[in-house]
Amino acid sequence: MGRRWGTKLRSWVTDMDLGWQTKAAAASVTLGVLWLAEACAPFYTELAGGPKQRVRHGAKNLGFGLFNAALIVVLFSWALTAVTARTAESGLGLLRLVDWPDWLETLVLFVLFDFWMYVWHRANHRIPFLWRFHRMHHSDLEMDASTGLRFHTGEVLLSVLARLAVLSLLGMSLDQLALYEMVFLPVVFFHHSNVSLPRWLDHGLLAVIVTPAMHRVHHSRWQPETDSNYGSVFPYWDMLARSFRLRADARTIHLGLEGMDTPAWQTVAGMLRTPLGSVVRTSSPGPQSNGETS
Repeated sequence: MGRRWGTKLRSWVTDMDLGWQTKAAAASVTLGVLWLAEACAPFYTELAGGPKQRVRHGAKNLGFGLFNAALIVVLFSWALTAVTARTAESGLGLLRLVDWPDWLETLVLFVLFDFWMYVWHRANHRIPFLWRFHRMHHSDLEMDASTGLRFHTGEVLLSVLARLAVLSLLGMSLDQLALYEMVFLPVVFFHHSNVSLPRWLDHGLLAVIVTPAMHRVHHSRWQPETDSNYGSVFPYWDMLARSFRLRADARTIHLGLEGMDTPAWQTVAGMLRTPLGSVVRTSSPGPQSNGETS
């Protein structure tokens, strides 16, 4: 029994390594393409800056992303492998209660996991302790594709711990998780990107995925907009939960967070101590509400 379990575990580890390599390749290509597109056709031209500023900003965000990814591999790769392998071995998980075709099971799990990402993201805004970590992501004054990597290590660790429970509950395999993340990461980079898209294209894509026009509203410092548009891949959860908002003119959105505009908060040290600081959440729209639509 122990030998058979060990063989299965090694097989799952191999699958996870391959999945992460594929995910990393997809993420890298998407980030590179968007980096070039942002230089050629930026939406917020005042944020584009010079090459040195863009490199400094991107390097900080990329550094956090790589560090967090490495930390997950070191601390949680075996946990993720063991949980998903044990779930498969024992037949646990909601989706395993029904004899689904493989393609349908994977599709349903993809949708359900994206719903979990919506719930988790919304919790990070609603629960004060979680918001202390998540606000580092919102404090970025120069939002671009690299902002999709700018997450406090504390938030990432809490997210992985919660994810272990969700994987067990759903009965999700590593292959299915890898498939979700191969879609999730490029979409996240895309909707954070500072790329100017024709309105018809952005709103057309909004029928399928979260787009820059939708997610820019989420990065507004006006709290009613900050607390909206939580979707990661699909925009439907926000539409169903009535947390969906758009701006007629997204260029009027004031990015960032009140109290975190100073350069000290934008350094690596400042970003790390974000959970310890005090932040004023803007409850009054002021002039930035011009052109708002819901």
